[in-house]
Amino acid sequence: MSDLPNSEPKKLSSLIERHFKAGDLRSALDVCQQLNQRFDGYHHGWYLASFLMMQVNNSRDALRAIEKALAIFPSDKYYLQKAQCLVALNDISGAKKIAKQLLSVSFLNADLHHDLGMLFERLGQYPEALSEFNKAIAIDPIPAEYHFNKAAIQRYLGDVIGANDSFGKAIELNPTDYEAYLSRSNLNRQKPEDNNIGQIKSAINRAENSEPNKTDSHPLYYALAKELEDLERYNESFNALQTASQKKRQKMQYSVKTDLDIIEGIRNVFTKEIFDSEVGELGADAPIFILGMPRSGTTLVERILDSHSEVSSAGELNNFSQEMMRQVKSSGVAIKSRLDLIAKTKNLNFLELGKSYVESVRPLVNDSHYFIDKLPFNYLYAGLIHLAMPNAKIINLQRSPMDTCYAVYKQLFKDAYPFSYDLEELGHYFVAYQQLMDHWNTVMPGVIYSLSYERLVTDVESETRKLVSHCGLTWQDQCLRFYDNTAASTTASASQVRLPAYTSSIGRWRHYESQLQPILSIFERTGIATD
Repeated sequence: MSDLPNSEPKKLSSLIERHFKAGDLRSALDVCQQLNQRFDGYHHGWYLASFLMMQVNNSRDALRAIEKALAIFPSDKYYLQKAQCLVALNDISGAKKIAKQLLSVSFLNADLHHDLGMLFERLGQYPEALSEFNKAIAIDPIPAEYHFNKAAIQRYLGDVIGANDSFGKAIELNPTDYEAYLSRSNLNRQKPEDNNIGQIKSAINRAENSEPNKTDSHPLYYALAKELEDLERYNESFNALQTASQKKRQKMQYSVKTDLDIIEGIRNVFTKEIFDSEVGELGADAPIFILGMPRSGTTLVERILDSHSEVSSAGELNNFSQEMMRQVKSSGVAIKSRLDLIAKTKNLNFLELGKSYVESVRPLVNDSHYFIDKLPFNYLYAGLIHLAMPNAKIINLQRSPMDTCYAVYKQLFKDAYPFSYDLEELGHYFVAYQQLMDHWNTVMPGVIYSLSYERLVTDVESETRKLVSHCGLTWQDQCLRFYDNTAASTTASASQVRLPAYTSSIGRWRHYESQLQPILSIFERTGIATD
């Protein structure tokens, strides 16, 4: 039987899977191409092609391949793959339609329920994601990844107790899942009689005694630093934090000068003359951009405004920069460098940029007239945002520079903010950020609404009323009860936003004044006030 022709596709499929599991993606792709050339009607071959294309970020060819598979055999598994391709191509509406159809499907394979859960997470449909993760665990409770991802969703939805249990289960099943330790530590304030310090230290000892140069143990040190700070053991906390940041930084290829040059380039290109000409308003859509340095209070402001019945938050989006890049590329003009790219953006069709941005975001939010984009990094594009959408509200959070820098330094970011792991780099970056914000306020005065984090948390009602009025909204009392907002939060502040505004973070950096001296020195030289 093994020599019959119809067994050959299965043999080639098995060979592809072996190459992939061995990490030989190139060979897997080569064999897959042979398979589909020889057996064009073998639907599983096109599914494998789609899967492999996604691994190399070739989403368009991945979509074409899975559509061929579906034309031959329309299975739910293949529709799930198509939805994943559509998300990668930013076709959120198309992906949501498929995901909705799959919600009632009972897969026999736990991985498919897990993958569907991940799809719902990417679509921002967190209750549906949680349901799929529970289905996966019911079929197979052993994979630690299932419990970790379930815990993340529980945290987003405000179920701190459930998230704590699920992160604990993930650690039990995989003691080397160091991110789970950190995520659990960040859920709530640890207490002397109830903390994880002993378990974290044991995990550190195991990690450092195995292969210290190959182990990414830095999340454990971040977890230790966080719990020690909760217990007010400040010197021990900063020692752990410094070890964590050094371990993270030494694995990165990054030069802060590149970022500083980009920020300077933006200031040089977007001069006052560009903003002197009038640009027509963009329809009736009213985007609200909340930006600034990370850890400056942007999530708090997002929750306040999202509590208003006319506002929906789309979260932290890269859509504006993606639409900007799409327009630059469609112009066909060669881009020689990042500074050259900045120069080209001043010649974009701003009205078209605004329209394409809004169209890309609309599928992510409901029919609310106003929507929020809370990506802190959008401060780089504040000028372009105003040119593209003059009616957009731009809110810049301002927090004590030292509290901001300390809060940034102690946070482990997934893929962003590479300047945050070295005190001097962080100090120089903050100066550049402040200089750019000063520049925006000079060349387009009155456009950006500056909101003080300290004033907001000490005088919540007064500052909230002014904020709501600035956004053109009628007053609603629920904006003061933002902590009752049941909407999911996916940021580092996901646990804190379930609490009323608190002032305990103000001046926290002073516990580490001597250790933060490199930043203080930079601020002193550049005239940045530290209070």
